[in-house]
Amino acid sequence: MAQFAERFLHIDMDAFFVEVERNRDPSLVGVPVIVGGLGRRGVVASCSYEARARGVKSAMPMGEARRLCPHGRFVPPSHGVYGGVSRQVFEVFRSFTPLVEGLSVDEAFLDIGGLRLHYETPAAVGHQLRERVRDQLSLPASVGISAVKFISKLASDDAKPDGLLVVPAGTELEYLQPMPVSRLWGVGQATRVTLGALGVECVGDLDSVPEQILVKRLGPSLAQHLKRLAAGIDPRVVDTTETVKSVSVEETYESDITDLADIERAVLKLCNRLSLRLHRSGVAGHTISLKVRFADFETVSRSETVVDPIANTPGLWDEAQSLLTRADIAGRGVRLLGIGVSGLVAVAAPRQLSLQDPQRSIAAGVVEEVRERFGEDAVLPASLLDTDDRRGPGR
Repeated sequence: MAQFAERFLHIDMDAFFVEVERNRDPSLVGVPVIVGGLGRRGVVASCSYEARARGVKSAMPMGEARRLCPHGRFVPPSHGVYGGVSRQVFEVFRSFTPLVEGLSVDEAFLDIGGLRLHYETPAAVGHQLRERVRDQLSLPASVGISAVKFISKLASDDAKPDGLLVVPAGTELEYLQPMPVSRLWGVGQATRVTLGALGVECVGDLDSVPEQILVKRLGPSLAQHLKRLAAGIDPRVVDTTETVKSVSVEETYESDITDLADIERAVLKLCNRLSLRLHRSGVAGHTISLKVRFADFETVSRSETVVDPIANTPGLWDEAQSLLTRADIAGRGVRLLGIGVSGLVAVAAPRQLSLQDPQRSIAAGVVEEVRERFGEDAVLPASLLDTDDRRGPGR
């Protein structure tokens, strides 16, 4: 069966959190809106295009956003609401094709190659998809379409806000070569500086640099990767397997935490929150990661991969203690902590028998059932019960 040559569609909801909040409160329409934590240590989760025009960006400290946009509307995030709307958005996506690869709550790739019998052009698919999302959910979205997966992502970025861009098959290099090289996936700040020293400012400049020089400066893997992207080569297809790659929780604190016992208690509390999320998702993970952001905004991460997948608080805490030691936090103020797991497997999946205490695992499972039924704080580690009299977990 003949298919569209431009089979890859990337759709990105425009300022998703902001637009959901505008649907809930029409007074937010047409004014600068900043969604994020409103406390002293809050950061911007999403901002409207009116706010972006004033220099506000995602992940910016909220204090900086208030300075740049003092008359903006600052709104706390409604995470539970966003998840429900996201599910509705993806239902619309899947009404066009089952070949959907979710990248986040508001972004996905669709393989539309097989829709040629139903639509005259790929652009017609994109227009219809955007119209259906707006008609059913009152949300704007931008769409990019091309014959190359990563170029579709670039095209949707160029289509913002609330637009559509098709890069016809055969014109990929014409589209790519004038772009700043920083737009290629894998080019961060350090790589951009290295490429700039070689005279590479735009994607087309990579053609003039011999691959052996790129290998010497960047290493063989990154050099080959960038050469392929610059040539418009991306062999990936839409991946319709489970899109959740990791589960994590984190918290930014109103005041820096400096006492080691308090830091340990904070990490244990995060482990307890994470275990409930894992239980609700029916997954466990092989890799446990710790994220620490210090008072000076330096951020470090440490991870450990284990044979037996972990999902409960005791198992997470055992690994987290080791990761805390490796993070070298002594004497430094901590403003943010996070715990996550990746390498996920279904709890029901067959596993090698664990050498850990089976009674401990059974007890942990019962605890999660109780917390699921009666609330997150129905059962807590003893060290989290009394914040005044206890110095920290295990003390």
